[in-house]
Amino acid sequence: MTVPILFARDICVTIGSNEILKNVSLSLPKGSLKVLIGPSGAGKSTFLQTLNHLIPHDSGCLELNGKEINLNNKRELYAYRQQVGMIFQDFNLFDHLNALDNVAIALRKVKGVERQTAHNRAMQELKRVGLEDKATLYPAELSGGQKQRVAIARALAMDPTVLLLDEPTSALDPELIGEVLAVIRDLTRDGLTMVMATHQMDFARALAHEIVFMQDGEIIEQGSPEELLQEGTSSRTRDFCARLVTAIDDKR
Repeated sequence: MTVPILFARDICVTIGSNEILKNVSLSLPKGSLKVLIGPSGAGKSTFLQTLNHLIPHDSGCLELNGKEINLNNKRELYAYRQQVGMIFQDFNLFDHLNALDNVAIALRKVKGVERQTAHNRAMQELKRVGLEDKATLYPAELSGGQKQRVAIARALAMDPTVLLLDEPTSALDPELIGEVLAVIRDLTRDGLTMVMATHQMDFARALAHEIVFMQDGEIIEQGSPEELLQEGTSSRTRDFCARLVTAIDDKR
């Protein structure tokens, strides 16, 4: 049996008196794209942040390449986070740095890479996301889609084993969503292992290896797009997607 790149086993998270995640388990094979969907408050963002240990879990464990991570060991946690990159909804760029330096800074500060070498790698990743001509621009001079692509380039420069994406297009105007999804589509084709929370169902249907439907802090269903979304399928996932499409149509 092939060992998954990342495995979350029976993850539970309680914040205050609210049980946010209830024994959530997810196995992530190498090169796969798993898409998390579900209503607001389902626990998708909390789960992704738990996978990066930005939110600690109360019970359960995380395994990388078959090895359980001791998250209380700072050195082990530090090494784990270098391998598990995270893309947020709101970009998290440094306003005082241009695009090139936003990508290069983690290489310099975290990995200790020499300045010119870091800049060369940063330019390589900006080119990969189609922004080599924007290297000298600051976040205030970039569109939302461009800022998100800089954030993706910054994560890629660290050579992550796994990339976590938390609603990477939710803060974007509709006309800018496509340029970010195109980058993620290329990463999928390049074989990068990813978990992505999104409401972009056409994208999920076309590219996800598996769709994971969450509700009330639990995984309700998971399976391939064909299994869960094809015409005539009776699934909670398909019902949710139908309501989602109706809600979007009603707003138009």
